[in-house]
Amino acid sequence: MSRHLKPAGGFELAAWYFMRVSGLVLVLLALGHLFITHILHNVETVNYEFVANRWADPKTGVLWRLWDLTMINLAVLHGFNGLRQILDEYVIRRNRRVLVHTLLWCSVIVLTTIGSYAILMFEKDQNYLDQKRAAQGGIVASRSSKTVTDPAGLVSTSSPTP
Repeated sequence: MSRHLKPAGGFELAAWYFMRVSGLVLVLLALGHLFITHILHNVETVNYEFVANRWADPKTGVLWRLWDLTMINLAVLHGFNGLRQILDEYVIRRNRRVLVHTLLWCSVIVLTTIGSYAILMFEKDQNYLDQKRAAQGGIVASRSSKTVTDPAGLVSTSSPTP
């Protein structure tokens, strides 16, 4: 019994080519991500502020969002297509195969929608960043009152003037 590695045509042939091309693109995207995010930058500085600044940059923000969008969507499609191919070898009955494919593609739609929404609709929260910087500097940030520490170490709270 010989095993055919390459499908004869139709959807399965397109899926076969997709796996090869998307796998190569994912390797390049992932290696670029690892190099840029974890080698060029100190891992301790990669946090919300790092991503927010990168995505909000007027010159390169669109590039970074497209990079991350491509990487997450290709990863989901590549992974679920591979899972589909594996499950097709084990799920023989037509009714069960239709159910499995429906669940798989619904999962793909949900995950790509959530990932795309998170990347495309992301907005930098400057208030959060200011509060984080203030907390790291030892200053308590609050909108309703202002906390001041005098040289003697006494803390006084005053309400802002209208």
